[in-house]
Parts: sequence; structure tokens; C-alpha cells
Amino acid sequence: MTVPPDSPPRGGWPAVLAVAAATFLVVTSEMLPVGLLTSIGPDLGASAGTAGLAMTVPGLVAALCAPALSAATARLDRRAVLAALAGLLAVADLGSAAAPGLPALLASRVLVGVAIGGVWAIAGGLAARLVPERSAGAATSVVFGGISVASVVGVPAGTLVGDLAGWRAAFAVAGVLSLAACAALAVLLPALPGTGPAGLRNVPRVLRAPRARAGLVVTLLLVTGHFAAYTYVRPVLERVSGVDPDLVSTLLLVYGVAGVAGNFAAGTAAARGPRRTLLAIAAVLAPAVLLFPVAGRAPLPAVVLLVLWGAAYGGVSVTLQTWLLRAAPPHAAEPASALFVAAFNIAISLGALAGGRVADTAGEPGALWLGGALGGLALAAAAVLGRRKERDDRPAPAPVPARPEGVPGRRS
Repeated sequence: MTVPPDSPPRGGWPAVLAVAAATFLVVTSEMLPVGLLTSIGPDLGASAGTAGLAMTVPGLVAALCAPALSAATARLDRRAVLAALAGLLAVADLGSAAAPGLPALLASRVLVGVAIGGVWAIAGGLAARLVPERSAGAATSVVFGGISVASVVGVPAGTLVGDLAGWRAAFAVAGVLSLAACAALAVLLPALPGTGPAGLRNVPRVLRAPRARAGLVVTLLLVTGHFAAYTYVRPVLERVSGVDPDLVSTLLLVYGVAGVAGNFAAGTAAARGPRRTLLAIAAVLAPAVLLFPVAGRAPLPAVVLLVLWGAAYGGVSVTLQTWLLRAAPPHAAEPASALFVAAFNIAISLGALAGGRVADTAGEPGALWLGGALGGLALAAAAVLGRRKERDDRPAPAPVPARPEGVPGRRS
């Protein structure tokens, strides 16, 4: 059954908020270990670097599952698919909370990766089907805002729960909230017929667009660098900066507030110029991370650098997503989003893995040196590779399979 193109949107803002809640929870679940590593490792008998695999595994799985799930479920009702993925996330988080050892925890984290890849790949294109056309841009920002806010708020919130009741409680809370999101998606979303598989055939067209390729390169460098450093921010704050362990969750909350402010500021700026915005972000983020092992050896300068870091990274997701969607050829928003999801999650995994290896061999400050260096490379890549104007980067129009009725295409 297809929806006639002139049918009024159904679901409205409650449905948009339900989708945003799903994106918030998958990203929060993915990054929960960041603030809990110093508790997870000793409890499960693993080093900080080995416990960091709890970040690496779901990122890799998500990168593989984003295009695969998008293709496999292309003809299915998006409401049913999203609700099922939220239910899977709940099972994964509750399984993590009950894990008796590291292998069981990593097995649960595989399921988290499946949920991440599916939700990221599907959710971004739904907002325009839930609200009137004049509100489509704002609705899409809200959906991706769930990702951005989770990136900067989920970790401190999970860390606070972990400090108060233990790391297992943090995963259990995430599992319960995911069950609530599953119910909200099932109740608030209207029937959303699948889009069909045609959109994935446009992946080569996205990769042929120079600015799209540049955006993917910058994504890999910047996000890898961030997570190489940020995965180990808690042990650095405690062991290098001399911050009282009881204050770490509060500082991560401050980081999160700075990140939310950065997210909204970058969202407004990226609408006018994503490349300029990204250059500004990288120009703040890379020095803040690089200076941390040197200037952050006392609590006060460490807090200042942490706030700058949080404000800069808060704008990364929305700015990179805007860059990729602007650079994508017409009617290729879904494959562009799938490629962005894959690149972003590969970068998360590579960052956590590389940071873990460096942390185990050269200490946690080495992970920050690595992260800052990669941030500097991202700044250079954005300056050099992304300098051509959008209108010059779009490939010549190519035949595109017709979209199913009622499925909005990419808006310029």
C-alpha cells in the first residue's frame, strides 16, 4: 500500500519526538562505556584498553548494519522496523547490565551495534513524512538533534547513574528507557510504507561527488580523533589532571551542557555554510585535545579545556550531516545518510581501538596526543578537500529510479 503524494502528513510532532528519542537512546547506549570504563574494567577483570572494546564492537557492527538493514527492510513499514530496533536495544542494554564477564558484555554490545545501524539509517529520512512540508527542516533537525544531544549529554548522565548506583545500573536504566521508546514508536508513529531498494543504487553517485567524498574523509579523521581521546577522558581527568573522582560526573555534565550549546550554535551556522562551520569546530577541538596532557595537569585548566572540547564537538554531528546532505546528488539523501552512518561508526570504533592500544602502551595522555593530531589532520582535510563550491561538485544528472509515492525526496 502506498501513500498518495497529496495525502496530509500523519503523526506530527509527537511522532517526530518519538523518533528523536530513539536516536538519542541508541547513541547514548553506544557511548555509555566512556564514563564507566574505570568501573567496568576492574569489575570484569579487564584493562582500560581491553574494556574499551565495549566501544569498538558496536561501532563496527553499526557501520556494517546501516546499509545492510536499510536494504533488507526497504519494503517494510518503518514504524514496525523502528519499534523492533528499539526493542532490540532494550534487550542489549539489559543484557549488558547482567553480563557476568567481558565476553557476555561484548555479545550484548553486538546487538547494540545492530540497533544503532538500523535506527541511524532509517530515522533521518522520516521527519519529512511526519509533518507538513514547511516544517520538514525543523523536524529533521529535531531527529538529528537526538543524536547530537546524546553525544554530549548521554555520557555524563550515564556516568552520574554509574557513580550513584554502579555501572550495571546505568545500562539497566538505558534498557528501561529503550523499552519506553519502543512503546512510543509503536503508538505515536503512523503506518510508514517502505521506500523500496532503489535509493541504495545511488551510493556510487554519492561517492562520485567530490564534496561528499571530502565530507566522509573529514568525518573519519575528526570522529576517530575525538573518540581516541574521549573514550579515556575519565581516567585522564582522575590520573593526569588530579580531579577528585567524585567530581568527574559533574565535569562531564558541564561538558555536555557546553556541547548542547555548541550543537545549536553549529546547527544555525551550518545551515549557512557547513564547511566554514566545520573549519571553526576543528580549529577549536584539535588544540583543546592536544593541550590537555600539557596544560590540563591541574583541575582548573583541565575544566577550561574540557568546556572548549565539549562546545566544539557538540556541533560535529549536525555540521557533518548537513555537509553530506548538501553534497549529495538529488534524490540520494538516503544513501548519503547510510554512508555517513557507516563512516561515523567506523570512526568511533577506530578511535576507541586506537586510543585503547595507545593507552595500554603509552598511558592515557598518549591517547589525547593521538586524538589531537587526528583533529589537526581533519582541519587540514576540510580546508583543502572541501574548498570547492557545492554547485561545482554536483555530478551531471543521472537517471534515478522513481520514488515510491508519498516518499519525499531530497530538498535543496
